[in-house]
Amino acid sequence: MDLGISGRKAIVCASSEGLGKGCAVALAEAGCEVIVNARTQANVDATVAEIAAATGSKVTGIAADVGTSEGQQALLAACPNPDILVNNNGGPPRKNYNELDRAAMIEGVVQNMITPIELIQAVADGMAERKFGRIVNITSLSVMMPIEGLDLSSGARAGLTAFLAGVRPLYASHNVTINNLLPGKMDTKRLRGGMAAAAQSMGISAEVVAQKQADEIPAKRFGTPGEFGNTCAFLCSQHAGYITGQNILMDGGLFPHAF
Repeated sequence: MDLGISGRKAIVCASSEGLGKGCAVALAEAGCEVIVNARTQANVDATVAEIAAATGSKVTGIAADVGTSEGQQALLAACPNPDILVNNNGGPPRKNYNELDRAAMIEGVVQNMITPIELIQAVADGMAERKFGRIVNITSLSVMMPIEGLDLSSGARAGLTAFLAGVRPLYASHNVTINNLLPGKMDTKRLRGGMAAAAQSMGISAEVVAQKQADEIPAKRFGTPGEFGNTCAFLCSQHAGYITGQNILMDGGLFPHAF
């Protein structure tokens, strides 16, 4: 399917690996000019070279912490008028809520709620003026289903979801959509790292932990960054202009619900 976004400009935050990279690859395959981002120059350079070689699209790398004003300014300087914004950022590490102090909680809210709001504030009005805009926020299954130890991440991402519920109607008539993608257990470095830590604490192999977790998912497998990225690219396409304000869960059926 031609997504109709060839030549569009896309900023994909935190996109040197994992789900962010999956989105950057899919958008580049669709013909977008993509800004990729990571905190370290080496990771940025490697990702730019890989995606450009694989897709033939123009790919620009920005080494910056998107959670800082300076990092956001660097991204917007590289792409002042994006057509597409994919908000993504690392979440706080798994921790018992009793161990969270004020500084940690503020940092988590800045990372996973305030930062995407600030970027949307910077780009949404321009998208509305140009009559095209696609904003996708990568949140988490934990917005809908509690996950032990991820209370801070869950709370911040749920706050973002609720905040944007009042924002998205302001832009829908201008062909600017705002949607959320909620990953479940995706086969990423973060998931594998968590399973390795669990395996060590239980005195079993990481392979046993991985199989046990996969068996709990109705699909009997973990999701991939590629299929996640392709879903993101569709939400950014010309065909998805009537989809806005949705929380699209990609979890292989792990969260049991009827509606």
